[in-house]
Amino acid sequence: MLLRGYAAGIFPMADSADAPDIFWVEPRQRAILPLDGFHLSKSLARRLRSDRFAVTADTAFEAVLAGCANRDETWINPMIARAVIGLHAAGHAHSIETWHEGRLVGGLYGIELGGAFFGESMFSTATDASKVALAWLVARLKVGGYSLLDCQFMTDHLKSLGAVTVPRARYLQLLSDALSAGSGASGSASSDEGGDGVRFGALDAMVPDDAPEGASGPSGKLIAQLLGQTS
Repeated sequence: MLLRGYAAGIFPMADSADAPDIFWVEPRQRAILPLDGFHLSKSLARRLRSDRFAVTADTAFEAVLAGCANRDETWINPMIARAVIGLHAAGHAHSIETWHEGRLVGGLYGIELGGAFFGESMFSTATDASKVALAWLVARLKVGGYSLLDCQFMTDHLKSLGAVTVPRARYLQLLSDALSAGSGASGSASSDEGGDGVRFGALDAMVPDDAPEGASGPSGKLIAQLLGQTS
């Protein structure tokens, strides 16, 4: 039911953490983050290149979900939590985690369907931790062949990173195009290629030419380069 809802352009929310039910939302103005329009500030580029945070995908999904729900007001109730954990087990929900000295300090999670990624929520307990997670997500989606990153509602934080709003009709067209670009779940971060080349884990195979011997994945410097910051 959740996947049918996302495919139709609606998403679930709850009134509070202890609300017994959910309701469906379809904003008249939808926030999206164009994958070629991510605003990488000089300070964020420096943060990425420093590799201050270790960044992983799909290694602590439930911890990220708990971090996103751990706030005074949340729309994530137990019904939504159970549903997205089930979607994660099925390969349709993913998380990006940021770590510092072995401690989870930020992250985000969302749902994928075809060539669309529906960003659900993010959290941070350290400066720039959620920005770094979002930068890695955008790079991952670009490399993975996705065409739509849905952010649901606009916030000042998202706007500063390049998000824009589009009318409902335009969003539905973008969603239709994105759904036709893939055949559904592409599996976990280490999965094989999904339909029409859409693959959440494609970024993991990219190792920079100047990476230390034994490195097995991308670096923050590579992420900055993929997002348009090359110096």
